[in-house]
Amino acid sequence: MNDYSKYIDNLKVLPVYGGSSIESQIKTLKRGVHVVVATPGRLLDLMNRETVDLGTIRNVIMDEADEMLNMGFTDSINAILAEVPPARNMLLFSATMPQGIASIMKKYMKNPKEIVIGNKNEGNKNIKDIYYMVQARDKYLALKRIADFYPNIYGIVFCRTRKETQEIADKLIQDGYNADSLHGELSQAQRDYIMQKFRVKNIQLLVATDVATRGLDVDDLTHVINYGLPDEVESYTHRRGRTGRAGKTGISISICHVKEKGKIRLIENIIKKKFEKGVMPSGHDICEKQLFNLVDQIEKVKVNEEEIATLMPQIYRKLEWLDKEDIIKRVVSLEFNRMIDYYKDADEIQEVDERSARSDRSERSGERRSHNAEEGYSRFFLNFGKADGLFPNQLIELVNKCVPGKVRIGKIDLRDNFSFFEVEEGEAQRVMDSMNGFEVDGRRISVEPAQGKGEGGGSRGGSRGGFNRGGGGSGRGGYKGGYKGKREGGFSGSTTDRRNSEKPWRRETSDRNARKKRY
Repeated sequence: MNDYSKYIDNLKVLPVYGGSSIESQIKTLKRGVHVVVATPGRLLDLMNRETVDLGTIRNVIMDEADEMLNMGFTDSINAILAEVPPARNMLLFSATMPQGIASIMKKYMKNPKEIVIGNKNEGNKNIKDIYYMVQARDKYLALKRIADFYPNIYGIVFCRTRKETQEIADKLIQDGYNADSLHGELSQAQRDYIMQKFRVKNIQLLVATDVATRGLDVDDLTHVINYGLPDEVESYTHRRGRTGRAGKTGISISICHVKEKGKIRLIENIIKKKFEKGVMPSGHDICEKQLFNLVDQIEKVKVNEEEIATLMPQIYRKLEWLDKEDIIKRVVSLEFNRMIDYYKDADEIQEVDERSARSDRSERSGERRSHNAEEGYSRFFLNFGKADGLFPNQLIELVNKCVPGKVRIGKIDLRDNFSFFEVEEGEAQRVMDSMNGFEVDGRRISVEPAQGKGEGGGSRGGSRGGFNRGGGGSGRGGYKGGYKGKREGGFSGSTTDRRNSEKPWRRETSDRNARKKRY
């Protein structure tokens, strides 16, 4: 507003928002202003203090109206609009038109006109939409590979929650990437600092929630990465629209699991563009891409002849025993030894396609119907599997920790999202009674007879977590450091430790008076 009014003499504009001094805002208001740019919460606070009067307002503009309604500001907006005079102009700006906006239009606007710029939900022709279908446990590894495959990437990684945003940003920083997080728990000063670093490209990857990026004005983003597709199709349109601006090209990448296949088709129908199914780059592909990027940089670097002239004779003498090919090899190795070593030993990420997932589901369904326990054993279903980082030795430890006394365990059959295991028939009821109700990372363990329930047709609900492969981080919450398995590199679940001197695992009564056990 200040820039736009540059040639209007004495126009006073005041920004009003939380996180800055309300006293200084009140002082400025008392001196008189023409335009107030405000967040709903702080404006209401000032109204309640009777330091701002909306009775003479001529124009009301609500920007990002759809998102303000999604964020729960409806009551605040209604309270503010109730105080402005009926004879005023009103403008609502929104990328989408949800029902909440329609109700505000009906209540506070007279004969409103809708102006559409472009076509609704139209996909920008300059943006390429790519998706990678991977196992849930491989999503972070896939994100790293994508970031490595585009050496000059400058983009936003969108996550669903504040917690996930912070965790992914922390992991990227620990792994040496120029990254930081942006979410609603940051103060305004922190947000301004991070955004300044991002604008000057000191940060290459900004990990953020949808809400935190509203109002973000950066024109030259190369990529938008969806760390999982959003629930609302409109949110995807918002996200991808962050790149490919001002006539430039952009890439919108989505890291998906097979359950999101339907969302992809739905988004394609709305934006009228087809997604391209990406092939996860191999370690060799990434090293080659990084190498040629380095060569390009060497080729284009500006040489300051005057500054280095006095140093070059000594450097020439130091390196005169090396020929040109040796020098080039050493420069490349100096830059790339770590990356080459990392990808040389890294496992390839297993990509998933719809047909193989369907086949796997059919196979699992058939196995549940037909698999019988060995003689003298009972077969159980467990709602944890390979996707949780569960290995046979960890399943054995889980049973031993949850069930008092000695338990003989038979055959173990691990699947992606659940498992089967067998115990002696005489111990079956005790094992089931003891294990049900324990929790791993806040997710309840469910153990049910495999027979008679469609061979393990139990619940698989809850978020993943608890059994993390070595190197994957311990997650947040729960008992710090977690429970360590005996396997080298094992799992480090953030479990809640409820041990006492007499019983290693005891029951406790929660605030809701529900009987719970915790693993």
